[in-house]
Amino acid sequence: MIRDLLGTLRGDARGSMAIETAFVAPVLILLALGTVDLGILVSQQQQLQSAALEAEGIVMGTLDPATMSDSTIEDVLETSLGLNDNQLVLSRAYRCDDQTLSTTKGGCGTNEQEYEYIQLTLNDSYAPTWTHLGLGTPSQFTVTRTVQIQ
Repeated sequence: MIRDLLGTLRGDARGSMAIETAFVAPVLILLALGTVDLGILVSQQQQLQSAALEAEGIVMGTLDPATMSDSTIEDVLETSLGLNDNQLVLSRAYRCDDQTLSTTKGGCGTNEQEYEYIQLTLNDSYAPTWTHLGLGTPSQFTVTRTVQIQ
């Protein structure tokens, strides 16, 4: 009798598709969500790179950064690019001939040319779906551009 019951169960395929789907579907759903989140992550980074490039173009082409205050330049860029106050940091840097950038102005010798730069740092973050499940932390993006103005 047991032998007949096992033979019947072994030959009966009803419901096997539901069981296989129950094992495979969660994995496929997680892979799909991960792929979508990864695409959004890459897109967010690309948008930040594009905004930095556009900000560089605005500083170089349409503003007179040598005579404008940093807060005015920052306001123009934030308005033009649709950024929040905490997403854009603007600072000035200086370089004497072959030296590296410095934050202090007037440190050049008498025979050296001093060059002035504006450094634009754009920041953003993205919290993928898996961070809401307790896996990992939000991704932070930072893009820095340095534009010579004098």
